[in-house]
Amino acid sequence: MTPNSDKNPGAPKGDDLPGLQQTSPEERKRAFGILFFCLLCVGMGQSLFFAILPPIARDLGLSEVQVGAIFSLSALLWVLSSPYWGRTSDVIGRKKVILIGLAGFGVSTIGFAIFIWMGMNGMVSIALLFPMLVGVRAIFGTFGSGTMPAAQAYVADRTTRAERASGVATIGAAFGMGTVIGPGVAAALIVFGLLAPFFTVGSLAFLSALAIWFLLPERTRPREREDKKKRLKVMDTRVWPFLTVGVLTAMGQSIVVQVSAFYFQDTLSLSVEDAAQMVGIGMMAMAMATLFAQLVLIRRFNLSVQMMLRSGTVVMLVAFALMIAGGNYATLVMALVAAGLGFGLLRPGLSAAASLSVEPDEQGAIAGFIGSTAAMGHVVNPFIALPLYQIMPEAPFILAAVLMAVMGVFIVLHPLVSSVRSGVDDDDDHDGHTVPKG
Repeated sequence: MTPNSDKNPGAPKGDDLPGLQQTSPEERKRAFGILFFCLLCVGMGQSLFFAILPPIARDLGLSEVQVGAIFSLSALLWVLSSPYWGRTSDVIGRKKVILIGLAGFGVSTIGFAIFIWMGMNGMVSIALLFPMLVGVRAIFGTFGSGTMPAAQAYVADRTTRAERASGVATIGAAFGMGTVIGPGVAAALIVFGLLAPFFTVGSLAFLSALAIWFLLPERTRPREREDKKKRLKVMDTRVWPFLTVGVLTAMGQSIVVQVSAFYFQDTLSLSVEDAAQMVGIGMMAMAMATLFAQLVLIRRFNLSVQMMLRSGTVVMLVAFALMIAGGNYATLVMALVAAGLGFGLLRPGLSAAASLSVEPDEQGAIAGFIGSTAAMGHVVNPFIALPLYQIMPEAPFILAAVLMAVMGVFIVLHPLVSSVRSGVDDDDDHDGHTVPKG
C-alpha cells in the first residue's frame, strides 16, 4: 500500500509535493543514495576525459584546437539540451529521463574508447577519426545532459522547502566528488590499458542505470501542465534572474579551470612537467574545498540560500584578487581553494533558490535551465578569456572579478533573487512559494 502523508513526518499538506507524500523516509534515503552514486560516476567520466584525452589525442596526431572543439561542441549541446530534458521530466517522470541520460553517458564513453582504439590501431585515418569522436561525444552532450536536471528535480519533489538547499547540495557534491576522484581512478586503471578507464566508467553508467530501473521509487510521476503555452520559458520573470546568476557563475568558474594551468606556468616560470604537477595539486585542493562547502558547511550549518549566494560571491571576489596578486605558489593555491569554496556555495545556492521560486510541476524545467548554465562558460570563454590572456595574463581574472562584483550587486538588489527563502514563513503563499517583496 502506498504510504500517505500522515505516515511521512514532515510531508506537506495537500498535493504540492506528491513525491514526498508517496515515499517513506527510508525509501527517500535509499533513493538519494542511488542518485549520489550515479552522479558520482558521471562526474568521474567528465574529469577522466579532461585528464586522459589530451595526451592520447596528441599521440594520435590531433591538434589542441581539435581537442577543444570536441569539448566545446559537447558543452554547447549540453546547454541546448538540458532545458529540454528538464521539461520532459516534468511530463514523463524523472526516472525515465535519468535513465536516458545514463544510457547516453554510457554509450558515449564506451563508444569514444572504441573509436580511440580504432585510431590507435590504424583502422581509421585521423581525418575520419576526428568527426567520429565529435559525433560520439555529442551523444553525451545531447542525451547525457538529462541526468543532472532530472535527478535534481527528483530530489526537489521529495524535500520540503527547509530541506531543499541541503538536498540539492548533496546532489551537486556527488558530481563534484566524482570529478575529484576521477583522475585518481584513471591513473589506477591505466595499468590495465590506456583505455581501461573509459570502459570501466562506461560500464558503471550502465550498472547505475540498472540500479535506477529496479531500485529508484517513482510512484507518482509529474503531471503535464494543462496549458502547454504556460510552460516555463527563458524570459519568465522567475527564470531569467537565476539564469543570469548561473551564467555569470559559470563564466567565473570556467576562467579558473581553463586559464589557471597557463597562469601557473607563466607566472612561476615552470616546466611543462612541474606545471602539470603543481596545477594538479592546486586543482585537487580546489575540488576538496568545493566538497567541504557542499558536504560540511551547507549541511552542518543549514545555510540559507541567501547566505550561500552572498557569501559565495564574496569568497569568489577574494579568490580572483589573490589570483591577480599571484607572485608565489602558495598564494595561487590559496586562490584556487577560495574559488572552490565559493563555487561550492554558489552553485547549490543558485539551484535551491531557483527551485524554491517555481511551482512543483515546474521543478524539472527550472533544473534544466539552471543545469544548462553550468556549461555556458566552457562554450564562451575559449573566445573571450584565452584571447584576453594573450594580451595580459591577469586580464581574465580581472574580468572574472568584475563579473562577480556585478553578480553580487544583482543578487542583493533584484527583488526576486534577494527575497527567496528556504523554509515556510510569513513571506510564503499558500503553496509554499516565496512571494517577492516590493
